[in-house]
Amino acid sequence: MRRLLAAAAVLTIAAGLTACSSSTETQGEGPGSAGGTASTKLTVWIMRDSISDALVQRFTSDYQSAHAGTTLDIQIQEWDGIGQKVTSALASNDAPDVIEVGNTQVAEYAASGGVKDLTDKTTDLGGADWLPGLAEPGKIDGKQYGIPWYAANRVVIYNKDLFEKAGVTAAPKTRDEWIDITTKLNKGGDQGIYLPGQNWYTLSGFIWDEGGDLAVNDGTTWKGGLDTPQALAGMDFYKKLQALGDGPRDSDEANPPQADVFAKGDVAQLISAPGGAVAIEKANPDLKDKLGFFPIPGKTADKPGAVFTGGSDLIIPEASKNQDAAYEVVKALAGEKFQTDMAKEMSYVPNRVSLAGVLSGSEGAAAMAIGAANGHATPNSPNWAAVEAKNVIKEYMTAALTGDAAAEAGKASQSIAEILNTKS
Repeated sequence: MRRLLAAAAVLTIAAGLTACSSSTETQGEGPGSAGGTASTKLTVWIMRDSISDALVQRFTSDYQSAHAGTTLDIQIQEWDGIGQKVTSALASNDAPDVIEVGNTQVAEYAASGGVKDLTDKTTDLGGADWLPGLAEPGKIDGKQYGIPWYAANRVVIYNKDLFEKAGVTAAPKTRDEWIDITTKLNKGGDQGIYLPGQNWYTLSGFIWDEGGDLAVNDGTTWKGGLDTPQALAGMDFYKKLQALGDGPRDSDEANPPQADVFAKGDVAQLISAPGGAVAIEKANPDLKDKLGFFPIPGKTADKPGAVFTGGSDLIIPEASKNQDAAYEVVKALAGEKFQTDMAKEMSYVPNRVSLAGVLSGSEGAAAMAIGAANGHATPNSPNWAAVEAKNVIKEYMTAALTGDAAAEAGKASQSIAEILNTKS
């Protein structure tokens, strides 16, 4: 899945898969000499926008200091096209040692046979303390291939100055209130909300709120769910909200980066994980302390809006030439020290139940926690990643916003069914 937070800097960028392998060599008097010291270079793929520059740098420095002779080559990867790149790496003899993957992608990668089974490591990794909803997507047929790294769900980030300017004194509690408030904010050159047309994670929440789903399985066959009355009602609400701003109908939140759009100061709201505030403040430091957060409103005040529980897992390719050393990196990234540091800086939900308290005092994290109570996941199919990769829902959304939503939903649902029912 696409990560949501502040852009991470590239420490080392590979020119391609041919430059991504790990290596082990001997330094000193010569190979195998008594005075030689084993030196291991490990390649780690981290997705852009997952963690900040500072976190990358701190982890690299701390890890290399604690593991003499080990060099970390952390390479920042783009989400666009990552599915094919990871699939190719897993099938090669030249794979990176550790890869961050979206939690919805683990099933597809595990089905390829190129991911190391880490079931026997779960006790050592504190698996009994993992968040169940975060750990489950990494477990396929009873085996743990993906190690849960972090979780996050979307909230509304708003500009306090623009709310005050419009006379809005309280965050909305229901969808109807949200539309009314956003209409007030969408005046005088200000956008009530920046919502691009292809933010399908947000649409999914509206569909779940209506009692629908993206796809359903009757036990043997998948059926696309975008053409149901419930899903169409969710799309109708999305269309109303999206119209209260100038978000492009034919692109997603990354094109252009929505944090940069918001940072200009004339957008009242956007939908993002709380850590999106890091990118906004980096782009415009004047907005520091002027950002507020509230859960995505639901249909009624007694229940927050449904949200996609996103997150990332860590996997070790079978083709890694240093699997034991790669495991130590995974253990450190999934361990209490880094999980605490990451949660505090990025407002992520850490992978352990016992670490929930580290987010106390954070307005963004508090809003996220409220929304998490109505969290959902994408259909649990190894083929779901192919639905995402082919942009079926994104293309449907643009078509629905510009044409006949019901007709386009029928086409998209058929495409989803065909992909999910394809036998590997």
